[in-house]
Amino acid sequence: MVRVVIKIDQDACNGCGLCVNACHEGAIMIVDGKAKLLRDDYCDGLGNCLPACPMQAITLEEREAAEFDESAVNNAAKVAKPSEVGASGNAAAGGAASAAAGVAASVSAGSGDAAGANAGKAPYQWPYQIKLVSANASFLQDSNLLIAADCAAYACKDFHTSFMHGRVTLIGCPKLDNVDYARKLTEILRHNRINSVTVASMAVPCCNGIRQAVIEALVNTDASIAFNMVTVGTDGAIIL
Repeated sequence: MVRVVIKIDQDACNGCGLCVNACHEGAIMIVDGKAKLLRDDYCDGLGNCLPACPMQAITLEEREAAEFDESAVNNAAKVAKPSEVGASGNAAAGGAASAAAGVAASVSAGSGDAAGANAGKAPYQWPYQIKLVSANASFLQDSNLLIAADCAAYACKDFHTSFMHGRVTLIGCPKLDNVDYARKLTEILRHNRINSVTVASMAVPCCNGIRQAVIEALVNTDASIAFNMVTVGTDGAIIL
């Protein structure tokens, strides 16, 4: 069918990721440092991402495109929830949005198991900035990773005991950091034996960048790693 969808100028795009955060349907992801519309049927054509782009690289165009599939968007969002994760298998191919759903289905949740794997070891208290940590850092080898939004620890009073204990903590803010998180996390996963990955993000739009980056990194490496995703509400409550 012919309808209106977004168009992203690859030459103008600077890969900041703000459009990813602005797209509530998950139609956009950062691939190779550039924003890309990965599924036409996830784009509602309303253009919420347009004002978020500082480079004015996004416009609307009318062309042949798959019909917007709201149910598919809602189902993909449900798959990403920890309670929906558990089956084993490989990440689905064909579009990063479907691949992200495949990753969520292929890895197993278990934040408790992740912490237990490092039982007896001293808890890691020092948070490392994602943009600064080296993919070859020795402490990453054989570790359980916590990838967290900068502000999550401030919102959740029990953040250390609930999330950081027994894990190497990497922190960042996709709204403020000028770095391709997906590429950096892909390097980390490829260079190290990672036992588990836990993502702790805030219930705010800008945190979608961290969630998407981790999923993309898992897709890129086709890694079968125990995976858990939790969200911290602005009131400090844990939202599953």
